[in-house]
Amino acid sequence: MTSRDTGGHAPTTAAVQVRTEGEVDEESVAYARAKLTALFDRPEMVGIGGEVRITRAAAHHAEQPWSATAEIQVGSDLLVVHARETSAHALADRLQDRLRSRMERVAHRTDTARRSATPPPWRGGPSDDQQQGRAERTP
Repeated sequence: MTSRDTGGHAPTTAAVQVRTEGEVDEESVAYARAKLTALFDRPEMVGIGGEVRITRAAAHHAEQPWSATAEIQVGSDLLVVHARETSAHALADRLQDRLRSRMERVAHRTDTARRSATPPPWRGGPSDDQQQGRAERTP
């Protein structure tokens, strides 16, 4: 089993390398690369880098011979995604879905518009009664 480096063509996916191990044909790699390009080539995706490793098991009796591991750096967050499937196309689809959900979680967590200006009462912030009292006193 030898590894091959098959980098992407688009500027964003060039930072994400696709490596293969085992008997992986070029059509499967191209399909996976197209899925990754569709996922990463969006204006809000900046500062992305990492590696995706696609492996096909040599044992023909394996139920799910295709596996992938993605280690993607999005800003200061590291996303690690694993997937196993019976075919290369199903693997690329599953990998894209899992990466998309992890990236949406990172984007949602860092969204500063959703954060409140004051902490909630159980974290030492003002209670509802205190807020209403201040509003009544203020002319």
